Amino acid sequence: MKKIILTGGGTAGHVTPNLALIPSLKDHGFEIRYIGSYEGIEKKLITDAGIPYDGISSGKLRRYFDLKNFSDPFRVLKGYAEACKLIKNYKPDVVFSKGGFVSVPVVLAAKRYHIPTIIHESDMTPGLANKICIPSAARVCCNFPETLQYLPKDKAVLTGSPIRRELLTGDRLSGLQYTHLSADKPIILVIGGSLGSVTVNQAVRSILPQLLTNFQVIHICGKGHLDESLIGTPGYVQYEYVNAPLRHLFAAADLIISRAGANSICEILALRKPNILIPLSAAASRGDQILNASSFAKQGFSTLLEEEQLTEHSLFQAITDTYQKRADFIHTMEQSHLSNAVDTIISLIEECASK
Repeated sequence: MKKIILTGGGTAGHVTPNLALIPSLKDHGFEIRYIGSYEGIEKKLITDAGIPYDGISSGKLRRYFDLKNFSDPFRVLKGYAEACKLIKNYKPDVVFSKGGFVSVPVVLAAKRYHIPTIIHESDMTPGLANKICIPSAARVCCNFPETLQYLPKDKAVLTGSPIRRELLTGDRLSGLQYTHLSADKPIILVIGGSLGSVTVNQAVRSILPQLLTNFQVIHICGKGHLDESLIGTPGYVQYEYVNAPLRHLFAAADLIISRAGANSICEILALRKPNILIPLSAAASRGDQILNASSFAKQGFSTLLEEEQLTEHSLFQAITDTYQKRADFIHTMEQSHLSNAVDTIISLIEECASK
């Protein structure tokens, strides 16, 4: 049996693409193990999926001054030693890394034992962890055509992001039953990210009276962001977080308003849903969401509404325009070849494992 080690962690975005690959890896006869941090978000997600999990020490690599910069290198060295031991014992045929700082010791340990590694970079420009790992990789997968210029030509492969099978099996009727909404009006699904977005939440709620004239709204607002004064508003439902039923909410949605995390927007693309992307501002991030959203808007997949331009008027206008042009957006998304990422990446894994 072929063996593979998956790695990546720190945020759900560094784990969910790995989860999307697991069913196909099993179908292709791979024995799977996962290396992540001791207690990161990846541990629960992976163990819940029934995959053997090993934790290693992990330190963050920062570009700015922080006292932890003096202690974290020792955590990274410890993690490297632990990863070397795990790889030596397990003897994988290939390693697949989704990024995050915990992946750095694993990729470097794989290089020491001449194990081929495939890296996946979700964002437009490689993050620091992946920049460190790229020289040790056999292949580097990416989501955006613009990313190819930042990667070695002999390693770069435009694949898109792996999408979980279950997201593609949502049922509109189940979504309507879950939310108790009607089939008589189109539905807007608002997703502000796993922690929610105060800015997006406030903007949507400020135009609810106008929206609910012609639309219904499913609002996933993040933990602690429910507005109790709006509970029971006809045509409006809100949730802090939705897990298993999310695929049905996607199926019920006629238009999606979302942040512009790479994995989230690739899921929206795969589902062919007209969408408005409101990326995190450059002041609140390294600007990757702005680049992601700009690429999708340029390709005709999305309407881009930057946070600095977000007002009641601009949001309502974006919703009106995007819904009116929904057929054009769907047609353009249907022409994309990036919706088959799982099969493309599995082929690369098979190729590297056979060597």
